[in-house]
Amino acid sequence: MKKAELFSSRWALILAALGMAVGTGNIWRFPRIVAQNGGGSFLIPWIIFLFLWSIPLLMVEFAIGKETRKGTVGAFGKLLGESYTWMGAFVGFCTMAIMFYYSVVMGWCVKYLVSSVTFDKGIVQSEQFWQGFTSGYQPVFYHLIAMLVGSFVIYKGVVNGIEKANKFLIPTLFLLLLVAAGRALSLPGATDGLNYLFNIDLKVLFHYKTWLEALSQSAWSTGAGWGLILTYAVYMKQKEDIVLNSFIAGLGNNSASLLAALVVLPTIFAILPYDEAMSAMAAGNTGLTFIWIPKLFEQMPFGSFFMVIFFLALTFAALSSLIAMIELATRIFIDAGLERKKSILFVAVFGFLLGLPSALSLQFFNNQDWVWGLGLIISGMFFAFAAIKYSTDKMRTKLINTEGNDIVAGKWFNIIVTYLIPVEFVVLLGWWFWQAVVVYDPEGWWNPFRTFSLGTCIFQWVVMITIFLIFNKKIYKATAAQS
Repeated sequence: MKKAELFSSRWALILAALGMAVGTGNIWRFPRIVAQNGGGSFLIPWIIFLFLWSIPLLMVEFAIGKETRKGTVGAFGKLLGESYTWMGAFVGFCTMAIMFYYSVVMGWCVKYLVSSVTFDKGIVQSEQFWQGFTSGYQPVFYHLIAMLVGSFVIYKGVVNGIEKANKFLIPTLFLLLLVAAGRALSLPGATDGLNYLFNIDLKVLFHYKTWLEALSQSAWSTGAGWGLILTYAVYMKQKEDIVLNSFIAGLGNNSASLLAALVVLPTIFAILPYDEAMSAMAAGNTGLTFIWIPKLFEQMPFGSFFMVIFFLALTFAALSSLIAMIELATRIFIDAGLERKKSILFVAVFGFLLGLPSALSLQFFNNQDWVWGLGLIISGMFFAFAAIKYSTDKMRTKLINTEGNDIVAGKWFNIIVTYLIPVEFVVLLGWWFWQAVVVYDPEGWWNPFRTFSLGTCIFQWVVMITIFLIFNKKIYKATAAQS
């Protein structure tokens, strides 16, 4: 089999890792979640869980990918043995299932970017514009554009594709966020949003919901446990510092989230009365981004220009993450013996086709986001299990603390991965299950055909796990057993 390309430098790998981590969730979900959970009171547990969940799991992913030089499916089989290949298949499918609708999200971003660049007056009639757009066939076209652009980058390879794209996308994304944050903070009344963002209320801080939301945000936003960093680690040089790279990726992701919050919160609080500002933050991810944000920019001096900046940043964030997801899927098929060009063609075609239901139906989109977003918590636990099964101490001393490291992982890594992450997994998944039963759908929580039910999660997870268990031996031979 042809030897895999390697990233040309640590800088290239770090930018790719940041591109993987920094996505639309940083820009549209984080400001909303931080506002709904007490501002500064939320930031404290959010930072704590960066070190107690995200960074340790990123280290595990780096270590497994670097050691096995396989995608998620082959990596689990090669590291743990044939019996555990199905876990890697679940991790890979979970992220691919997200890819199917995430390209739809990028399509939305591109649509709004085009509309803002062309000064489409309809965009400020936010709700009508959004409903008109999503109820027709335009999302299919923009979903196609997203898949084509992302697939083209992967088609070009690791150095000429992923590396070059992220060298442009990530510095530009941070620059755009800095420009937008500077403008937001210069608005009269912006200090109200700034004060809210960094104000600490001990009553809110000691509420369990604040901590659970912080853990959820850290788990989803950094990409830890998705298998994306594992995939990029296949292409890292042998002497790369896993610990340092994990810390940079995690801290860089959180920095992007804070920048996004400095764009959104000061703008909202400067322009809207407090009650209306909180209504905007409660509108959900799509409601905040595609309905409220255009309204805000309409009322801002030079708002048309900064609307372009915002949606360009959002599009870049979506693309950098989508590239990582497409590469994850492509790597799995490369491990199975397909050439890169054939693999990417296969992924691009089926990625587009399997994303069509989400492009055509917001209800289906919301269901898939619910099911596989929660599925990522299971994926994260599978990585912790892999480390425990392999031996966390052995992974730390032999795979992570390798020659040339600037930072060495101490025994804290063993404690977090072996004990804390399993506890966090049980608490976090249990809480979201409780939400499904009590908050979202108390009457039909058991129904597998309800959008936000517990039943739909369990049904879809069980179906996929059953399929992977049935074909486990064949999957192992096709991926992990290959040289």
